[in-house]
Amino acid sequence: MILTSILCPLDFSAATPGLVAYAAALAAATGAELRLLHVREPQDAAAPAGADRLAGLRLAAEQAGAPHVSTGTVQGEAAPEIVAEAGRRHADLIVIGAHGQTGLTRFLMGNTAEVVLRTAPCPTLLVRAPAA
Repeated sequence: MILTSILCPLDFSAATPGLVAYAAALAAATGAELRLLHVREPQDAAAPAGADRLAGLRLAAEQAGAPHVSTGTVQGEAAPEIVAEAGRRHADLIVIGAHGQTGLTRFLMGNTAEVVLRTAPCPTLLVRAPAA
């Protein structure tokens, strides 16, 4: 498998820096472009866009050796927007964080990573956050 484009969706949770480090290491090892994407869901419309956070994460990815890093923010439901971005960018791989929701919480709230895994046009690597 040759990687030329890696998509890494971010939710700015506590696990985000580790996820970016993981994706950046993959990009550095393969020479692939790394796209950091934040999806602003409708319920987050009043929250700040996160441009400063994305800029800091881009810098961290570059410092970790990722050769080409770009960022983007889109508005909408997370899973469909991530899948659409993977298609638009012709991503070879999606690197997404897992939050470990199980049972009733996952049933009621849905699980973005699970939907992306089932519907993405490319392989998806699910990265678990380290145990606290």
